Amino acid sequence: MGLAHSSNSPQVIVMGLDSAGKSTLLARLLTGQVMETSPTIGFNVGTLDLDKKTSLTVWDVGGQKSMRPNWKFYLDDCKALVFVVDSSDPTRMPEAQKALKKVLGDEKLRRIPLMVLANKKDLPNSMTIREVSRQLDLNSYSDRLWEIQACSALKGLGLQQAFMSVSKLIKKS
Repeated sequence: MGLAHSSNSPQVIVMGLDSAGKSTLLARLLTGQVMETSPTIGFNVGTLDLDKKTSLTVWDVGGQKSMRPNWKFYLDDCKALVFVVDSSDPTRMPEAQKALKKVLGDEKLRRIPLMVLANKKDLPNSMTIREVSRQLDLNSYSDRLWEIQACSALKGLGLQQAFMSVSKLIKKS
């Protein structure tokens, strides 16, 4: 299953459980608008220009349970993994932790940096990034460059910063 790569900017894959806010986040990054999204079947892709010299090709891959076996098809040429979690939904953290562990176990992602985005920080009951990183067991990934940041796709908070950090992680790795 080959995917056509149209640009030479580094490929960044956005993954996470369904309803984590991945498509909202991508639409917000690319257009500055909040879009009505429906569950992603397959993927969305776009090129994000961070500044004059830096752009990233960002793939947002469907997160429903039935879609997750397909995640591995998107990992070729992946330079960074962005894993989005809904920080307002602690009940799904164990499932997110398992999904993350599984995808990071793939050989293709061996030295690939990870950015975890704790989305929906605009909601009053959202977990702190410390809680999210504990729930996802991020400290166990000591052999990998990783960062965690809070953001709100709906409000557009923290997105630009997060992807600037992703770009820096790619350069470091």
